[in-house]
Amino acid sequence: MAVVQGVREKVHLPIYDSLTVEREKQLRDAESTGVLRFFVNVQNKTKLETNLQSASLLPHYNTFEARAMRVVISDLPPEFPDDITVEDKEYPVEDLDENVFYFVARDAGNPAIVIADDNNKIIDSTIPALIDTTLPSNAEPILANFKIGLGPLMELLNEARADRDGYAPLFADEESFTFFHSEPDKTIGGEDIVNLQGVIWLHVSDIEAILEKVRPDSKRPPKAQIHPNNGAGTLIGKFIYNTVTTLYVGEKIMIQMPTWFFPAGAGPYSETAAFTTHGEPSPTATFRFAEPVFIDKQQNFRVEIEVPDADVLKELQRIYGPLYIWVVLDGYMTRDVQ
Repeated sequence: MAVVQGVREKVHLPIYDSLTVEREKQLRDAESTGVLRFFVNVQNKTKLETNLQSASLLPHYNTFEARAMRVVISDLPPEFPDDITVEDKEYPVEDLDENVFYFVARDAGNPAIVIADDNNKIIDSTIPALIDTTLPSNAEPILANFKIGLGPLMELLNEARADRDGYAPLFADEESFTFFHSEPDKTIGGEDIVNLQGVIWLHVSDIEAILEKVRPDSKRPPKAQIHPNNGAGTLIGKFIYNTVTTLYVGEKIMIQMPTWFFPAGAGPYSETAAFTTHGEPSPTATFRFAEPVFIDKQQNFRVEIEVPDADVLKELQRIYGPLYIWVVLDGYMTRDVQ
């Protein structure tokens, strides 16, 4: 479409850019330094992530009059990878009714796996003849060592927190479990235990202790994602109160303030605290410049969010996605009429 010579229009057209952390990835994968840069790298991004076409430049020969700036942080549930694994050991094997699994050696040389209730009555066994009999004196409780991925472990933590007593069952399998009795070197096959639906019961405190064993430490989720929405553990609060946001136009600082100074003015809101937002979700509830900031044609500009504290940076870099952090410059674009 041809440009109308000498005629320009002024439209309310905010510009935005985002830093994206993909699901099962960490913030360190998207940005490895202590400075998050916006409007700098806009290639290969979707319209959800940016509406710029060129890095640090306005489209064509347009000019922009920035009237407000806001920082928007998503509150999406994180997804964790399965290939990061952690191990723990010596948990008793039980069924879903919390009856205990035992190993029973027999004179015939054919050992049995049995399940006994609190009264030592055998309620199930790999040898049907033992069912409804009394547990023999040589029966030894079966214990298990296991390996589990970070993703399933975090799902188990959510399940345990939803349980009234704080427990969740981890079903045994032959691939990631090792079973033994009496001593760790007395291992036994797991096929029968799996067929009898053996589980180990994990309490919330057990799972949180297992998470502390994730290695390397950089792959362990931050406390804000292990204990979400508990006030001090809110991820958005952790971010806005520990970072500084700076707007540069032509390498000149136009404003520099802690990130809490730039409320989002957007996002879900719930009085039941089901969502966390950076400020009231209203376009008027955000920072507005006392005087407009002008970005001239072909003039470089960018926004940087810096994490000054090294310890806080290490924790924030452990954040798992999906996560979006948008910076929005709200104002008026002056452009050619077509």
